[in-house]
Amino acid sequence: MRQLGISIYPEKASFEENIKYLHLAAKYGFKRVFTCLLSVNGDKEKIVGEFKEIINEANSLNMQVVADVSPRVFNDLSISYKDLSFFNDLKVYGIRLDMGFTGLEESLMTYNPYNLKIEINMSSGTKYIDNILSYKPNLNNIIASHNFYPHRYSGLSFNHFVNCSRQFKDLGIRTAAFISSNNSSFGPWMVNEGLCTLEIHRNLPVSVQAKHLFATNLIDDVIIANCFASEEEMIELSRVNKDMLTFNIELVDNIPEIEKKIVLEEIHFNRGDVSDYMIRSTQSRVKYKGHEFTPFNTPDIKRGDILIDTSLYGHYAGELQVALKDMKNSGRTNVVGRIKEEEIFLIDYIEPWQKFGFTL
Repeated sequence: MRQLGISIYPEKASFEENIKYLHLAAKYGFKRVFTCLLSVNGDKEKIVGEFKEIINEANSLNMQVVADVSPRVFNDLSISYKDLSFFNDLKVYGIRLDMGFTGLEESLMTYNPYNLKIEINMSSGTKYIDNILSYKPNLNNIIASHNFYPHRYSGLSFNHFVNCSRQFKDLGIRTAAFISSNNSSFGPWMVNEGLCTLEIHRNLPVSVQAKHLFATNLIDDVIIANCFASEEEMIELSRVNKDMLTFNIELVDNIPEIEKKIVLEEIHFNRGDVSDYMIRSTQSRVKYKGHEFTPFNTPDIKRGDILIDTSLYGHYAGELQVALKDMKNSGRTNVVGRIKEEEIFLIDYIEPWQKFGFTL
């Protein structure tokens, strides 16, 4: 099951603020919590004091906390990769290795007696995971996530993201990536120009970022990297269909009731014999066979328009389409609505036989 998550930085906000944020996220179904030990200085007791209460609260809300670490953190805190009891005492779900060891250490860590998950950094583009696999790890305790990037223009390119993600997804490893709240004020570092994995997501609405990650079918969990996301953003994310791409749309004012029902109440899927020009959802023409679909709005067609053929098109009458390209309108097709501009790029992710839907 795909999940949503948030991030918590105990040293950057008050205990009360962090607890309130956890409860707000839990209210809207968020299950994952990322936290960072990389930016923390001090002894073990101080870290336990700052983090443990918050982690306990997250656990009481049935959330899974993963703490970001590196070999430097292990060294600074005198922790051995052979003994992860410190992290078990913190009651975390797992630890994320921002920078790894040699592969053997990661493999040994996956056999820890606490069954802590070992989260691997997905963004490097190397054969790091192959190296770990050569040491025969316990795959049940390996999960993976991408980095996030606070510096504008430093986020991952989409092609690199796809190549890296496939390495892990093809192995059946659970994957995660980060999105950026547009309401936030901080992350773990001094620079905060948004905290997303993909550069193309910077400044997009959170729901669009999440829909895109889920639509790639390469990411299982989507985590907001910066604090504090607004309640409106959490509501928006909680409404995202994690399993089926659903577009936010606007309908034309004069749309008849049957056409409106076709758009909003049917489960649509793209035909297998795909077109370069349109996504075709044809079941509605079967369901409403015999209904008179009259022309009422037939301007030239733009990419992202939602179309329903009229009875002037014979047996195509009632078929719903999504325009992939600009086209001339013969006058026999009604333009009944339009996908929101920031989501139009997502129509390229509708594959043959793939299910999709619309929401106002």
